[in-house]
Amino acid sequence: QVQLVESGGGLVQAGGSLRLSCAASGRTFSSYAMGWFRQAPGKEREFVARITRSGGSTYYADSVKGRFTISRDNAKSTVYLQMNSLKPEDTAVYYCAGDSLMNTIVVTGPSRYNYWGQGTQVTVSS
Repeated sequence: QVQLVESGGGLVQAGGSLRLSCAASGRTFSSYAMGWFRQAPGKEREFVARITRSGGSTYYADSVKGRFTISRDNAKSTVYLQMNSLKPEDTAVYYCAGDSLMNTIVVTGPSRYNYWGQGTQVTVSS
């Protein structure tokens, strides 16, 4: 089992930046590929970014490519999402998720992740 706790959300103006963190406890963090998802009101949860166990490969949704960066520090059992050039349409609850089964990079379906954090709200004002 692994427990995931997100932090770093908040209110920011369009064009601003935020860095989300997701701290893990429990099983060895480096045995999990990690992802970030988001869910806006009335919408389905959507994939944002993924990073492999070692951090050697990353993958992004087209909507955030070039603006968001996922990274991890296995020594600190933490995964990050640096979000720059934020837009109002980035407003959502952001979740980190762990995948203990696969280390391939293109894994975008929420059902493929078996551990989830509680989420952190990101609100971007125009």
